[in-house]
Amino acid sequence: MNLNWKLAGDIDAVLRFIAEWEGKREKLPYEIDGIVVKVNSMRLHRELGFTGKAPRWAIAYKYAARSGETQVEDILIQVGRTGKLTPVAALKPVPIGGTTVSRATLHNQDEIERLGVHIGDWVVVERGGDVIPKVVRVIDDKKHPRGKRRFHMPDRCPVCGGHVVRVEGEADHRCINAACPAKLRENILHFASRSVMNIEGMGESLVNQLADQGLVKNVADIFELTEEKLLKLERVGEKSAQNLLREVEAAKKAPLERVILGLGIRFVGERTAQFLAQHFGTLDAIIEASEAELEEVNEVGERIAESIREFFAEPKNRELIERLRRAGLQFKSTAKPRGTKLAGKTFVITGILPSRSRDEAKKLIEDAGGRVSGSVSKKTDFVVAGAEAGSKLDKANQLGVDVIDEAKLMSMLD
Repeated sequence: MNLNWKLAGDIDAVLRFIAEWEGKREKLPYEIDGIVVKVNSMRLHRELGFTGKAPRWAIAYKYAARSGETQVEDILIQVGRTGKLTPVAALKPVPIGGTTVSRATLHNQDEIERLGVHIGDWVVVERGGDVIPKVVRVIDDKKHPRGKRRFHMPDRCPVCGGHVVRVEGEADHRCINAACPAKLRENILHFASRSVMNIEGMGESLVNQLADQGLVKNVADIFELTEEKLLKLERVGEKSAQNLLREVEAAKKAPLERVILGLGIRFVGERTAQFLAQHFGTLDAIIEASEAELEEVNEVGERIAESIREFFAEPKNRELIERLRRAGLQFKSTAKPRGTKLAGKTFVITGILPSRSRDEAKKLIEDAGGRVSGSVSKKTDFVVAGAEAGSKLDKANQLGVDVIDEAKLMSMLD
């Protein structure tokens, strides 16, 4: 329990306490960035309750962030675990709040342009929340001459040399190489997870060891693990090594949609992976598809199609795929191909259908190439209405959308 507290009788007493500790904070043996003010009554705690994130009977007063002035000596690139490239200012070391700061985030290219930062500029640096240093403004006066070198985001990832892309409308630049070492741990955990390749036993602790010892440098290396390699790891015995290798071997039988999902293509989730596998039938067909052909797939729009094309255009990703092919993964779909009878048509299902659930009706529509939406709009072609249909039926009538029953739907599918 922290002993540095005080019962305040009114708001003036609270403000005096805040001011007192702002002056004393340097002498504390730990860092603080503010004061928490609480209501001193359990009855009022129960009466005030909570929001979704915090109690209504407590509030934090944050002190102004500590700052310092220093010079930007260079701008470096840091690659995060999702492939995001973050520009970081390399600073002349400056003491701020008892800590020497030599690095500060610049967030992204847009932030650099907003601040107008050049390499060589003098800047004000704050420790946001007294933790993360960030550049807040450039100093522009006679005592602080401006830098001359402009910074530009690289076209290639500084970690792996893969292509760097920036999706239109987004602030971040990202490396799209699935085998980039900076993304290694997250990629392996995603690939091995239950909803993807379901490799039981390949959890965070094991993945960290595999990455640290260089035994797995991309997801294809998982299929080259041996008992001898695994026995070198901590807390891995002969039995657990054999169990893991059986899981890895079983993963080779995972269907095509799981393989697509495991590649970690941006914006391609479980549902989109299923649609891609059903529509094209093979991974090779997806690799060679144009953006226009990709957009023919249910729920694949321009943004997702562009992301898929960028992924397969990266040579390092193609190399990874060839290694997965040699490992024996499934590159052909065993699922029933999607039909075309309802291709291009959008349906909304509402109410209770006589002989099947809405999920069953949805699957029938999607298997026939149609799309099922959760809301009625001018783009809706048909509303399938059952008993006790509610507002969606009213909206369909207002917009003049065709309303059909289950029998009519089945006749369209027949």
